[in-house]
Amino acid sequence: MEPFSNTFCDLQCNIYFLLLGICSALRLTVPSHTIHGIEGQPLHLTVDYNFNTTASEIQIIWLFEKPQSIPKYLLGSVNQSVVPDLEYKHKFTLIPPNASLMINPLHVTDEGNYIVKVNVHGNGTISANQKIQVTVDVPVTKPAVQIEPSSGVVEYVGNMTLTCTVGKGTRIGYQWMKNGKPMHASSSYTFSSNNDTLLIVPVMKEDIGNYSCLATNPVSAMESEIIAPTIFYGPYGLTVNSDKGLKVGEVFTVDIGEAILFDCSADSNPPNTYSWIRRADNTTHVIKYGPHLEVLSEKVAQTTVDYMCCAYNNVTGKQDETHFTVIITSVGLERLAQKGKSLSSLAVITGISLFLILSMSLLFLWKRYRPHKVIQRKLQSRPEADYRKAQTFSGHENAMDDFGIYEFVAFPDPTGVPTVPSQSVSGSDFVQGQDLHSTVYEVIQHIPEQQEDHQEGT
Repeated sequence: MEPFSNTFCDLQCNIYFLLLGICSALRLTVPSHTIHGIEGQPLHLTVDYNFNTTASEIQIIWLFEKPQSIPKYLLGSVNQSVVPDLEYKHKFTLIPPNASLMINPLHVTDEGNYIVKVNVHGNGTISANQKIQVTVDVPVTKPAVQIEPSSGVVEYVGNMTLTCTVGKGTRIGYQWMKNGKPMHASSSYTFSSNNDTLLIVPVMKEDIGNYSCLATNPVSAMESEIIAPTIFYGPYGLTVNSDKGLKVGEVFTVDIGEAILFDCSADSNPPNTYSWIRRADNTTHVIKYGPHLEVLSEKVAQTTVDYMCCAYNNVTGKQDETHFTVIITSVGLERLAQKGKSLSSLAVITGISLFLILSMSLLFLWKRYRPHKVIQRKLQSRPEADYRKAQTFSGHENAMDDFGIYEFVAFPDPTGVPTVPSQSVSGSDFVQGQDLHSTVYEVIQHIPEQQEDHQEGT
């Protein structure tokens, strides 16, 4: 390389020091070591420097190198006096007071490494350098997407290919989007080596959506228009619904005299063709075509009628069918039955309530006026001999006479104190261990005897 002037006679000697990165009190600062530029646009390489010594001279040098080549001198300055290379004086500009460089305009051939070196001379000379890699790109234009086959494809039968093309741009990267989200390779999705082609094998209903292609490079990004491929599928999910009546499973219950409209629907592309079939007397016949069927209940001879709705896709060649039954009932009978059910429940509740009230009332009266009190008063008026005789009365010959409810009670004498016999009696007249305590059983058995004695006395 030929020396440019006496001022820069030492330039050749210092070029190799630029690559050594000598550490000193001088510091150079760059925002990034890689800068992406746009072809045809100016590019500003910002460089700041500072040092902590007294300087009499500040020298700035810019060099340019391509891979596997010797650095080329662009321009230099001493104390802000710029000396450019005459070949590049209209392209490269030094921007004081720092060491920044302006490249205008930027071309693809300007891509490479830019080296800046600053020398500060005072009591001695200190140096620093930095390297900046510059890339130059052409912005991408809006991509376009094409689909094959464009007329559509039947699910599980055909395949689909989407291709993304860009008119201009360098270092382009492609990203496929579905419904606004990035797509990734899977068992159904296959991408080309540079990602500009998407292959879907096999096509399914789940592949329906909005597709787009995003083209990017270091200086730009553009997305294609949304495109929705045509996929033929179905029928799926065939159902029958009505505007009236009660539906339980596949049975519709309607009132006589009502007109009921049935609707048959299924998910399909293109839309299905529908046919309605009625079954009667082990025979079937088509009664209507289309998604709707109106049934006039008063014109139906039977109270139970079986129907069937069939859906057919003439592109996929698939069909589906669903069966349902219509039961026609009488409005008056149905309402009466519902009313009778409610009255029966009310009557049962009312009867139970009345029975409980009556039972509690009888129990209260029985507790309040117990019969043994009357019997007790009658027995107290009998002679003691008769009472003793009653004690030894044998009323157990017939077991049926003993059947009943027993309650043990004590019968005091008229003074209110229980008494015992004043004299002993024979075994035939008195049972040992008995006192004047008796039972309701004995009272009941002996009342008739008392009544007979009373009749004899009269």
